[in-house]
Amino acid sequence: MHWAELIAISIALAVDAFAVAIAAGVRLKGANARQTFRMAWHFGFFQAAMLIVGWLAGASIKSYLEAYTHWIAFGLLLWVGIRMIMGALKHPTREEAAEHYDPTKGASLIMLAIATSIDALAVGLSLSVLNHLIWFPAFVIGVTAALFTLAGLHIGKLIGNTSSLGKYAEVGGGVVLILIGIDVIM
Repeated sequence: MHWAELIAISIALAVDAFAVAIAAGVRLKGANARQTFRMAWHFGFFQAAMLIVGWLAGASIKSYLEAYTHWIAFGLLLWVGIRMIMGALKHPTREEAAEHYDPTKGASLIMLAIATSIDALAVGLSLSVLNHLIWFPAFVIGVTAALFTLAGLHIGKLIGNTSSLGKYAEVGGGVVLILIGIDVIM
């Protein structure tokens, strides 16, 4: 995998975490160092872990899928990209928006970390069927997610109650994944 592709995938996967972190920063009206570390660590760890889990799952079924790997990778990246775009355009209800008081604690944090890293599972499967090694990309993707989370929390603190930037970032990430999928089949 080329550096440009790895960076593009890392950023595309991190925008979910970025968008959630912006919303958390807005909700918390500023995150302290402990909250920032917890969220950045969990989001980065889960991004890397889900990528590895997807890759391992792909490695176990790869021999059955060899003739279709490029189409499978395209389909998965297209699905994830469209899902990211649709998620960004969805308007949450007032109850959904107020569901968690401190998103950097307990079950709320774990659920958000899993939700923002599901896309990495599909990307890991795609990388496996395309015969890419996973350890270095997992590290880069995890660190990128952690850094985007850190930035998102602080941007959320600065922009107050406006979260439209997170939506634009998530739509952009979805478009990047779709474009990478198209590149795989060409």
